[in-house]
Amino acid sequence: MLDTAKTAPQAPIRLEELGLEPTFARDLLLKTVFRMSLNTTTQMARTCGVTPPIVEELIELCRADNLVETLGNRGASSAAELRYQLTEAGRRRAADALAQSEYYGTFPVSLEAFEAQSKQQSVADAAIRRPDLEAASGHLVMPDGLLDKLGPAVNSGRSILFYGPPGNGKSVLSEAIRDALGDAIYIPRTLSAFGQTISLFDPIVHQVVAMPEVDPSGLRARPPFDPRYVLCKRPSVITGGELTLDMLDLGYNPVSRTYQAPLQLKATGGVFIVDDLGRQRESAQALMNRWIVPIEQRYDLLSLQSGQKFTVPFDTLVIFSTNFAPTELFDGAALRRIYYKIKIDRPSQSDFLKMFVMMARKAGFEPREDVIAHMLRNLYPSPQGPFAAYHAPFLMSQMGSICDYEGLPREMTVPLVERAWDNLYVDADDSAAKGTG
Repeated sequence: MLDTAKTAPQAPIRLEELGLEPTFARDLLLKTVFRMSLNTTTQMARTCGVTPPIVEELIELCRADNLVETLGNRGASSAAELRYQLTEAGRRRAADALAQSEYYGTFPVSLEAFEAQSKQQSVADAAIRRPDLEAASGHLVMPDGLLDKLGPAVNSGRSILFYGPPGNGKSVLSEAIRDALGDAIYIPRTLSAFGQTISLFDPIVHQVVAMPEVDPSGLRARPPFDPRYVLCKRPSVITGGELTLDMLDLGYNPVSRTYQAPLQLKATGGVFIVDDLGRQRESAQALMNRWIVPIEQRYDLLSLQSGQKFTVPFDTLVIFSTNFAPTELFDGAALRRIYYKIKIDRPSQSDFLKMFVMMARKAGFEPREDVIAHMLRNLYPSPQGPFAAYHAPFLMSQMGSICDYEGLPREMTVPLVERAWDNLYVDADDSAAKGTG
């Protein structure tokens, strides 16, 4: 696990340390003051996520151009803060800056600072151990030897392909890997590229870790971390059949004239799970072609509306999950670029029975040997299956719903299992055509 105190990004205390063009930073301060009616250094520093010394430098730049004027102290105390307001020229400049981009508030992080921070907290350095993976997958029944394949694959920080028949836990296992990466990293709220602002922090993706609030009131004190960042658990992005190639590019909002980070950028330092590969509108090969350079070179290339291109770190554990045979999806060159290929097969009878008993008790049913024997002998094609990992939770959910609807106690019986079984499969001989007349 990473020591977040050691990986914490240092808060800049001088304008030159901010990594932003002074004019860009000045205009962003003007927009923020204009939109939020701020008038003290402390208010501006807290809202912009920078230290007061930087705000003071920016105010001096504004005063030199007659964009800000001093109102005097607030209160009678000699220690009271000076108050400021925008001049008429300052309001015009703020309005012009807002016409170019509606973004205001927390100052963005430069691409250079983001890259340096990503190296400090790389997912390849998360180094999970077997107990971490066992704890995260404790609710699953897995065949012997699977964890020994998963651990090295996760620790490599490289790409992983899960393949095998449907309904056997590939997606759930991907989420268990995400949970095993239990440490925290710092995520910038926004990034800056060529004077454009890119929103990166996403409350749906990034789970904030509770931490003491940074107090920017000390004019010379350096906060414990850069307030432009948020401490979060390693992120996890899960996408499935809805994934399209344009979702991997910057999103542009023409109203606010700001950008939204693509999925893989939001997953920086964490896990990007591409579920149901092969069911997307684009072919799996086309999607893989988009990933080749990022996976191999560890950086990604993005473009602004203006056509300007820039690179961002690709520090993401990519997990592909598919029900198709890998050779049906990719050519040989693409398969070589997926570093770990792990088959998640159907459970054996022994593993299935463990799942069935565990899920039954979790659902409030006491397993009965005669019911299980009836299911194996009479419902499955043979006592050896074929089984699937989803069968046990599916049957328990169906049985529980029947009991709740009919006011029955949760007692496992042969008729109850048979009623649940009716929804497990569709009879291949049944069709809409048969019912039409």
